[in-house]
Amino acid sequence: MGWGQVGQHRKHSQKGGRKVGRHKHLWSYVQRYEPDYFGKKNFIPRSCKTRINAINVGQLNELVDKLAREKQLEKKDDKAFVDLDKLGYQKLLATGRIAKPVIVKVVKHSKNAAKKIEEAGGQILDAEEKGPEKESEEFEAEMKTTETEEKSDKS
Repeated sequence: MGWGQVGQHRKHSQKGGRKVGRHKHLWSYVQRYEPDYFGKKNFIPRSCKTRINAINVGQLNELVDKLAREKQLEKKDDKAFVDLDKLGYQKLLATGRIAKPVIVKVVKHSKNAAKKIEEAGGQILDAEEKGPEKESEEFEAEMKTTETEEKSDKS
């Protein structure tokens, strides 16, 4: 029942996982064997996280109806055309059903969403996302054209 007269609770922590003495008399142990003991681990600030705005196939069906009522729906090949990138959506997911053939332009989509769209008689067009790779390729292409123009100007 008791801990005795000497050394009561010395090596038993009450601090929720933090071991006793790591920041005081066991500091040399921490420095040598556990240098990452203190500090934040796997912390990502909210400002660095990007949010992907997604829409489901069922919501897309409702969106097509709404755009048709407002007479803002584009037609291509007698099918409704929806550019989700212009509407602020980056990804198409598969929850829900779609009844009409729709041509959808979107950056990302799930396999099941593409399957549902194609089963309804529509198709998905991949909108190219402009990432750092694309920008560097465009920059290199510009540099080559300027170099050739400079060479032709010198001669």
